[in-house]
Amino acid sequence: METGDRYEPYRLIDPDGAAVVAVAVYFQELLAAGKAPSTVRSYGMDLLRWWRFLQAVDVPWDRATRREARDFSCWIQETVKPRKIKDQGPRAVRGAGAANPVTGKPSTGSGYAPATVVHSETVLRRFYYVHRDSGTGPLLNPFPLDLSRRSGRAHAHHNPMAGWKPDRVGRYRPSLPRRIPRSIPEAWFNKLFAALPSNRDRALVAFWISTGVRASELIGMRQRDLDPGQQLISVVRKGSRAVQQVPASADAFVWLRLYQQEVHAQVARGRTQPVRWTRRDPIRPLTYHGAHRMLERVNASLGADWTLHDLRHSAAARMVRDPKLMLSNVQWVLGHAHLSTTEVYLTPHKDEVVAGVLAHHARQARENIQPAPPPPAPGYDPASLDVLFGRSS
Repeated sequence: METGDRYEPYRLIDPDGAAVVAVAVYFQELLAAGKAPSTVRSYGMDLLRWWRFLQAVDVPWDRATRREARDFSCWIQETVKPRKIKDQGPRAVRGAGAANPVTGKPSTGSGYAPATVVHSETVLRRFYYVHRDSGTGPLLNPFPLDLSRRSGRAHAHHNPMAGWKPDRVGRYRPSLPRRIPRSIPEAWFNKLFAALPSNRDRALVAFWISTGVRASELIGMRQRDLDPGQQLISVVRKGSRAVQQVPASADAFVWLRLYQQEVHAQVARGRTQPVRWTRRDPIRPLTYHGAHRMLERVNASLGADWTLHDLRHSAAARMVRDPKLMLSNVQWVLGHAHLSTTEVYLTPHKDEVVAGVLAHHARQARENIQPAPPPPAPGYDPASLDVLFGRSS
């Protein structure tokens, strides 16, 4: 439950309506470590699923053993995820695993995503470590580390001449498939941009595709964060919470100026005021969910299922394809802590690979064609030449 209190933004409620003390203590630990309220909510959803499971099996949280943790890990990978009854757009008409005809993305299916399962295991393991260290929880963590991590440092006796084996941190942590970031092809991006209904939406998409910042980072901007003269915007990074200036395209500032001129007399002015507002009355600051709904409406008109994060992937793919732009510069713009994270965008798109391999096969076919032999000179018998060179008649 959201409280509106900056010191306790979210609260987990038991069936009697009282706050769960153990979770409240864990939330305070997260806030003390500088975690954002959105992170507290994300961790709280994992704890909510665990609490509901424990209530179903009638086991208190501090009496849970590895048997309950094992059964929970099996359950969350097989259960049907509860969803709100609403129109899901193009994804609603496809079955589990079916791909969107425009984007090629497979449907999420009816269960929890593998990333959600992995995140849940990590959160619950850290939750029990906090209470174990403070003496308020069980001594044995129900979600233990993998056997390779329990005896000191992982790979402590690794042979430097041998390769590195995949390291599973948690015992009940499933393996995640390697995902390649999916960017929007140029032709489809032009169609998406042409389908945007307002200058506000065009300015949003233009900034996302030119800066590569996260959706929440761009929506949280204030008027003081704009520097049109230098073509810079200032955003608060999601992980470090540091303020960083990021360059943007000139077109993005043009669309923004057109939008500002439209709403000049309708919104509050000031350096601390938001940059973007809703289009419907009552006019209020635009939120992440409002921007997400905007893209959903455009997707419905195109039959696609692009996401706001796909715009970040598209911006990164555009930058890494520029041979004059160093990969370390792209890392700095995207706000990645490690260069290896940015290197993922060097992986070519599936369509590019298919087109390149087909062109390779076409070149091979052309090179393997044997040229026809020249006709014999006048006065030579063709049959005699075939016998001389061993050619079949």
